[in-house]
Formats: sequence, C-alpha cells, structure tokens
Amino acid sequence: MSQKLPRISGYEVIKILCNNFNFKVLRQKGSHVTLTNDSIFLTVPLHKELDRGTLNSIIRDSGVSRREFLEYV
Repeated sequence: MSQKLPRISGYEVIKILCNNFNFKVLRQKGSHVTLTNDSIFLTVPLHKELDRGTLNSIIRDSGVSRREFLEYV
C-alpha cells in the first residue's frame, strides 16, 4: 500500500528537488516557480501547503519515484 503524501509547502518541494534530484530554478512568475533539469520542466506553486493532488502531480511529472521523493521529506 502506498504511503500517504504529507502536507508540505512549495518551498520544501523546490528544496528537495534542487538539492537531491539535480533540478534548478529557471524563473519565477508571481507565486509560481519553474524548475528544470534540462529535459523536464516543472511549475511549483509557492503555497504554504500544497494539495496532495498537486504534490502527486509534481512528483509524477518530475520522473522521481514517490518512494525516493518521500525519503527526503
């Protein structure tokens, strides 16, 4: 059974992806930050708490496994 996703902020998601999965900040427009690893582009909202569906989509689109991502939360 898959682990339930925690409620974390957009800032934390960006920190995890940049520090552990070779993403870097490309630009920010308003409250959204675009990250890239030179082949994948992700947009992460800078909200205090991301909805679980939004977080799940970001993880899926990043190409990182859910289990790997959750190791760093």
